Order: sequence, then C-alpha cells, then structure tokens
Amino acid sequence: MYVYKPMSGHNLMQAIARVNRVFKDKEGGLVVDYVGIASALKQAMNDYTARDKKNYGDTDVAKVAYPKFLEKLSVCRDLFFGYDYSKFKDGTDLERAKTISGAVNFIVDVKNEDKKEAFIREGLLLHQALSLCSSLVGEDDRFEAAFFESVRVLVLRLSNAGSEKKISLPEMNKRINELLKQSIKSDGVINLFSDVGGEFNLFDPKFLEEISKMKEKNLAVELLKKLIAEQISIYRRTNVVKSEQFSEIIQRMMKAYLNGMLTNEEVIQELLNLAHSIAVSQEEGEELGLTADELAFYDALTKPRAIKDFYENDELIAITKELTETLRKNRAIDWQKRDSARAKMRMLIKKLLKKHKYPPEGMDDALQTVMLQCELWTDNVMDLESEQKPYKAVTYDFSQPRDIGMVAEDLAPYGKTE
Repeated sequence: MYVYKPMSGHNLMQAIARVNRVFKDKEGGLVVDYVGIASALKQAMNDYTARDKKNYGDTDVAKVAYPKFLEKLSVCRDLFFGYDYSKFKDGTDLERAKTISGAVNFIVDVKNEDKKEAFIREGLLLHQALSLCSSLVGEDDRFEAAFFESVRVLVLRLSNAGSEKKISLPEMNKRINELLKQSIKSDGVINLFSDVGGEFNLFDPKFLEEISKMKEKNLAVELLKKLIAEQISIYRRTNVVKSEQFSEIIQRMMKAYLNGMLTNEEVIQELLNLAHSIAVSQEEGEELGLTADELAFYDALTKPRAIKDFYENDELIAITKELTETLRKNRAIDWQKRDSARAKMRMLIKKLLKKHKYPPEGMDDALQTVMLQCELWTDNVMDLESEQKPYKAVTYDFSQPRDIGMVAEDLAPYGKTE
C-alpha cells in the first residue's frame, strides 16, 4: 500500500489490516509511507491494542512472538540433533549449499518419517514467529532460522510429488537464494546442483549421473521419485498403458524401499533404470514412425502380448494411424458435455476396429483399453484447445430476431454456445 495522504485512528488501522491480510503464500503486506505516518500509527496501535488485549491477550511482540520464536528455534535444533550445520553461517557458498542439501538428506531419511513431519510443522511456526519479531532477532538466530526455512521449503517441494505445483532444479536454487536474501541479505548464488543449467531433462545422462553420484542418498531418492512421478502424471493425461505400467513399477519399488527390502543405493539404481525405461519408451515412437499421440494408441492396441500373434506390425501401425486420424477429424466441440457426441465417437471407433477384425476372438478387454485411450486423448485435446483458443467479442442487437439465431453459430467454434 502506498500512503500519500495523512491517516489516523481506525481509518489507518483498517487500511493496514486490508493490505496485511494473508492468503495462500502471502504472509503479510508492505506499506510504503510517503507522508510520515509513523507517529499516527504508533498512537493508533496504542489505542487499539490496549482495547484488544481483553479479547486477544498481550499483543506485544517482544513478550509473545519473540519467546515463541525462541521456543520453535529450539525445537528445530533438537530435530536436527546429530547434524552439523555450522557451515551454513561461516562457510563458502558451496559449503552453504552442501549444508542445505545434507540437511534435507538427513531429515527425509525413511527412518525419520515422524521427525520429518514434525519439522515441517514446527519449521512453519518458526517462520511465522520470525515474521512477527524479525527486528528483535539477533544475527546468529536469523542465520539459523534462514537455514531451517531453506530446508523446510525444499523438503516440502520434494514431498509433494505428483502435485500440480511442480518445481524444477533451477527453481529450487532460485527459491533458496531468494530466501537467503530476504532473511540474511546474502550475496552470491548458491547452486545445489552445480552442473544443471537453466534447462534440464530427466533423461539427460549427465543429469542422471550427477544424481547417482550424490552423497546425499536420501535426497537423491526423493528427487528422482518426484521427477519420475511428474513424468508419469503426464502419461496419466495422454497414455493409458504407459501410465499404468510405470505407476505400478514405482509403487512396487517404493513399497519395497519403505519396508526395508531395498537400500538407498538399490532404490536409486531402480529409479535410474525406470527413468531409462521411460526414455526408451519415448524413442519407440520415433523408431516406428509414430508421433507421441499415435504411440499412445499403438500401446493401447498392443497391450495384450498375444495381439502380435494375430497381426503383422505394419498392420497395427496402419490401424493406429487411421484411428488417430478418425479421432482428429470427428472430435466434437461439446465432447465432455454431450452424451450423443461420446456415443458417436464410440460408434466410429468400433466400426473402424471391426473393419480390421480387431480385437481377435476372446480378447474383449483389448477393446476396452482402446476405447479408454480414445476418450482420454479426446478429453485432453479438447481441454488444450479450450485453453488456447481466444474468445471472440461480438455485440448483438437482440431487438432484431435474426441476430438471436446467429449467436450459437458465431460462438460454436469457441466451444461456448450457452
């Protein structure tokens, strides 16, 4: 809020309360004072905090927030007992980065699940308490709180695998640097993953090699698990067969890991093998002369292993291309809303497959998989088109009957006819 005129009393308090409302990631507001309202604010705070003490208790941050900050700082120290993070304050940028990554590795150990959850909870309370009393906190405590907050944010990002809120390695580095600048005014750039530039690829051999050589094995497991889960979530929207296949593998693998049947080194190798399998599967389409969309249909058609005993591969590829083209030509605007559009699409698919005598007798499940892939593809394509297609601004004179009949026709290409 930019203050460019004098305010006082309840008007001043109300204005600050509005800008200071918290929401999602917003923890407070910023007031830029051009006219000098410090004395008016001090008077208003004295008036209103004295009145509010009856309802909310003592509002003196030195008596309430600062002791709470010290309490939560002590709790976080206890949770990291046995881990030396002294280099975070006194070390070089590289040592500071390694201290953060080592701390994440320490707290995400599969044996420390309860400790990790406690740290996420207590670390947030520490961060909130600091935001209320930062002017009272000494330099050493400020550094220590910044360390815990950097670790907490990275742990949260790694733990939320498969969520909509994704984070890349460069973004991790950027966010940690922002936290450090806000908390301790640190200069310089910290890179947890020094060899990874602005763009990276999960299947880049150089990137996978760097992950496999990390000393922080727990962190490597969490990182690989998250990145692979994000790749599988893409398949979940585009490829039924690959999604099921890779989801089952990672679930079985992580279950064995959590049950102590796989060591850190073994599960990292298994995750790297899975990343390699995903990369190989992406290359299959190129070898067959298929696009990513076409490969998804090919996977659905060939899911039953016995299918290839009944058809030549060239014939399966021909069915794949014809199926994809049929769907492209006949997708309907209101596919998600109109049962008639879905019924028409199913009829076209069944007719096409019947022409090629697909599926063979006794393999009715194969047809269900193909139908599911067709619906998934159409849903995904229509969602993308509705997001990308701009709306058309049209003015109508509804006193003229002819214009009323034109509305649906004009808006139909944009998926909006209501």
